[in-house]
Amino acid sequence: MAQFEQVQRFSQGDGPGVATVPDIAPVIERMRVLRTAWPPVGGVEDGVEVFNRVYLTVTETIDRQIDDGAFPDRRAAAALDVRFAERYLSAVDAAAAGRRPPDCWRPLFQYRRHPGVRPLQFALAGVNAHIAHDLPLAVVDTCRALGCAPPDLEDEFDRVGDLLVTMEERIREDLMPGPDLLELADPLTHLLGSWSLERAREAAWSAALVLWRLRDVPLLAEEFRKRMDAGAGLVGRCLLTPCR
Repeated sequence: MAQFEQVQRFSQGDGPGVATVPDIAPVIERMRVLRTAWPPVGGVEDGVEVFNRVYLTVTETIDRQIDDGAFPDRRAAAALDVRFAERYLSAVDAAAAGRRPPDCWRPLFQYRRHPGVRPLQFALAGVNAHIAHDLPLAVVDTCRALGCAPPDLEDEFDRVGDLLVTMEERIREDLMPGPDLLELADPLTHLLGSWSLERAREAAWSAALVLWRLRDVPLLAEEFRKRMDAGAGLVGRCLLTPCR
C-alpha cells in the first residue's frame, strides 16, 4: 500500500513545469502483489485476477518501451500510464474496503467467481471498463498535471492504444476456450463479435475531448462522467453474460 500511496502523492502534487518522468514501478508492483491475492477457488479463476494478469503484462511492456525511447515524450507517456493504472487500482481498493466502485467496474467484481463466465469474458469486461471510463479520465488528469491539452497527448494515447489492441489479440489467443475456433452457435461467439476495442478506443478519445471542454463546468462534466460510467457498466454486464 505504501507504494501505491507514492503514486497518489505524485497525482496530487505534480503540476506544470515538473520535468521528472513519473515512476511506473509502484503500480506494477501493486499489480504483481494482487496476482497472489486472488487464487483460484475450487478450480474457478477469479475474474478480476484474470484482467489484472493481462493488464500487468501490458503495463510492464509500456514501462520497457518508455525506457527504450519508443514514446516521443517519455514524461507524458509515463504520466498517462500511471494515472490510467491508478483508476483501476482505486476501483480495487474501493471493492476491498466494501465501498462502491465505479459502475463500469461493478459487474466484474460482482461476477468475478461466477462459474458460468469464461476467463475471456472477464478479461474483455475489464478492458471495456478501463478504456470506456478510466482512459478518458486519465487523459484529463494527465493534462491537468502537465499543463497541456488532449491534442498534446494524442501520440502517447495512440501508442498506448496500439498496445491495448495487441493485448486484446493476446487475450483472445490465450483465453479462447478449446483448441479450435468456437462454433458459430456458441453464445460466446456472439459476445465476442458485439464489442470492439478499436471502437471503444475511438469513443474514449472523443470522451476525453468532451471532458476537457467541460472542465470549467464541473456539474456538466460530472454528469457526463456518470453517463459514461453507467454506459460502460451496461456493456460490461452484457460481456459477462454466463455462457455455460
